[in-house]
Amino acid sequence: MKTHEHSTDAAAAAAQDAADDIADGAAIDVTTEGLPDWLDPVARAARTIQPQQLSRFLPPASGAGRQSAVLVLFGEGAHGPELLLMERAGSLRSHPGQPSFPGGSLDPADGDQETTGPLRAALREAEEETGLDPHGVQIFGVLPRLYIPVSSFVVTPVLGWWRSPSPVGVVDPAETARVFTVPVADLTDPANRVTTRHPSGHRGPAFLVESALVWGFTAGVIDRILHFAGWERPWDRAKQVPLDWRA
Repeated sequence: MKTHEHSTDAAAAAAQDAADDIADGAAIDVTTEGLPDWLDPVARAARTIQPQQLSRFLPPASGAGRQSAVLVLFGEGAHGPELLLMERAGSLRSHPGQPSFPGGSLDPADGDQETTGPLRAALREAEEETGLDPHGVQIFGVLPRLYIPVSSFVVTPVLGWWRSPSPVGVVDPAETARVFTVPVADLTDPANRVTTRHPSGHRGPAFLVESALVWGFTAGVIDRILHFAGWERPWDRAKQVPLDWRA
């Protein structure tokens, strides 16, 4: 595993600078120009994938739900292509202790929720949670909005290429327990793939990587990206990991 860390003070200062840039209305482009070849299948899938191909949990037709966004950030590390993930603090009210993409709710300052609002929110939240420099992130696609029924979040997955990697780490321990990267090769390895089984009866894909069980919404998005990018390898869907009611 490649874990990036720096001091909380430095991360907080960088977060404030980036937040100021976003709040000032700095342009945010969505472009595939200059992407590494290995990301082309993901970019192509993002242009054509339909909401129902990603999840059976779709935003309510009424428009209800808490608008939010996550940053699905791909980079290149010592072991090849990788994804940036974090583990939420155990004290949080929503999804405590769960590995996730960086992200959170849209703020009014993020702007129009139908256009650039989710992009700004994804970058801002990722900055606040991991200390990454958003100037080094190239947004190359946006997936359809999905829904998390247990928390009523309407989530826009924003796809990013970590063009210029910056140090990342825990900025606020009250929000984030750790920040880490996962090689895509580990995510596609059948030995690391399982199905989670919740007492409610819900089953879903999961990944046993970097001393973590990645499940739920995050694992579902990763699973679909691997599938539609053509990276998925056959795996044993009968191998199950039970969850308890606190999950």
